[in-house]
Amino acid sequence: MEWFKAIFLGILQGLTEFLPISSSAHLRIFPEYFGWNDPGAAFTAVVQIGTETAVLLYFRRDIWRIGSTWCRALFNRELRGHQDTRMGWFIIVGSIPIVVLGVTFKETIERDFRNLWAIGTTLVVLGVVLGVADRVGRKVRPIEMLNLRHAVILGLAQAAALVPGVSRSGATISMGLFLGYDRYAATRYAFLLAIPAVVGAGLFELREIPGGHNEYGPVPTLVATVVAFVFGYAAIAWLLRYITTHAYTPFVLYRILLGGLTLGLLTAGVISA
Repeated sequence: MEWFKAIFLGILQGLTEFLPISSSAHLRIFPEYFGWNDPGAAFTAVVQIGTETAVLLYFRRDIWRIGSTWCRALFNRELRGHQDTRMGWFIIVGSIPIVVLGVTFKETIERDFRNLWAIGTTLVVLGVVLGVADRVGRKVRPIEMLNLRHAVILGLAQAAALVPGVSRSGATISMGLFLGYDRYAATRYAFLLAIPAVVGAGLFELREIPGGHNEYGPVPTLVATVVAFVFGYAAIAWLLRYITTHAYTPFVLYRILLGGLTLGLLTAGVISA
């Protein structure tokens, strides 16, 4: 049964990590729906390495180009104004808020923010925020127009995803839309910006797995991570095609329905926080 649960949660992680619906919320809510124990923050963070590996593979050319240009620019002045060099700095600067806040409030996040009342509420509230952003955002800025000020703002938005239910991609995409970026630009940057934070969090939490602070053992957790990679890669490819011609409305409605259902079940006493 442990293996079945781990594989199911790996599939759930892979399908929800890149959609703006919060993978951490799903990994907390669905085990409660099924009467399973909370898989724990450590399991969640490590399995996310699988989906972030999918990002590394999917965007491998972009990552190599940005990384190599940024490194060469350290010794070549002519490259310091290059778009790829600037993008490298934007990703670094944008990652600082979530790293600082994640380390500072680690215990509070893992203890208090995984409460289902908070998760249900944030699913609904951030769903509304995403819907408003998609409706009022001008959606005219390509990713090439990204600047340092916007990189900091987007980094702060990503940091809000330390609260399960917010959604890392959802928060970053929403802010990108509010800042006037088109859907593809906001989504692509959200994926790139997430790489340092999520991989770092996963590696940091690896030490928790053998020590018993995880509902599943090392091998089931590894299997779940591989499954999350496969489904995550497919989800990236699908979402980037989808948002070129469609709005985020289905995700907004799904967030509100899932959050509302969770709050309703909590109120009725069917599930516990």
